[in-house]
Amino acid sequence: MATPRQLDLFADRGLTPPAASAAPATAAETPVRDPRALPDADLVAAIPLAGQAEAATLAGEAARRNLQTAVPALETLCRRFAGFGLDHPIAEQIAALQALTALGAKDSVTRLIHARVVRGPGRRWAYDAAAALGCDLAPELVAEGLRDDDPHLRAAACAHARPGLDIVPLLIDLLSDLHTHVSQAAARALGRLGRREGIANLLRQLAETPSRDVAEALIQVAGEDEWVRLSQAAARNPSLAPLVLAALEDTEAPRAAAIAASLRRRLDPAV
Repeated sequence: MATPRQLDLFADRGLTPPAASAAPATAAETPVRDPRALPDADLVAAIPLAGQAEAATLAGEAARRNLQTAVPALETLCRRFAGFGLDHPIAEQIAALQALTALGAKDSVTRLIHARVVRGPGRRWAYDAAAALGCDLAPELVAEGLRDDDPHLRAAACAHARPGLDIVPLLIDLLSDLHTHVSQAAARALGRLGRREGIANLLRQLAETPSRDVAEALIQVAGEDEWVRLSQAAARNPSLAPLVLAALEDTEAPRAAAIAASLRRRLDPAV
């Protein structure tokens, strides 16, 4: 029977879980039968001591079934490798993080990060999971991520910027990061915080790689010129139009009504 397709929640970020992990072998390394054939209780019971060969399929099957009872088992699987992974990501931890994200296990992922269970390069997956779930990370953990040598982790940490964290200077420094995806993430984070230091970067992103995240960040700091640029981007990318039109209706910018009317005409000349 074919192995079921494993969920990969982070594929769009260009991150591929490693093929091997430097962690102690256990008696559970013996492969189990096809996870799809396991009753829920047996599937959950097999997860905590899953070996490298089966962790991804077991965790993926729990996520496919939306098996909330598997959340503690997945957290235990991740904790089993605490202290490992300083040099290489742990495949079992990544499988657990992917499944926890799919299951919406915000509290579990927050606990794992705050307990520093995931170490080294594997933290990029942990921070991405936390961003996807909307976890609130402690200020020192966000700052550590922004200062890390790993550019993927620096970019992931930018997603956790929020009001009240004293990290604006770090984000401003990252605007000049040599890795484009890091400087772009920093610009979006600054925009979400209402800071205009990354405005030029945001406008480039809007022109070259428009997305909802970019538009939302730019809306927070938009002046008249930026509203015009947002309107033009929405006309070229109609999926952004509802967001931009709603923001134009809420803003007190002097020409907001005229810009909104122009956008509606571009979207539908009959208006």
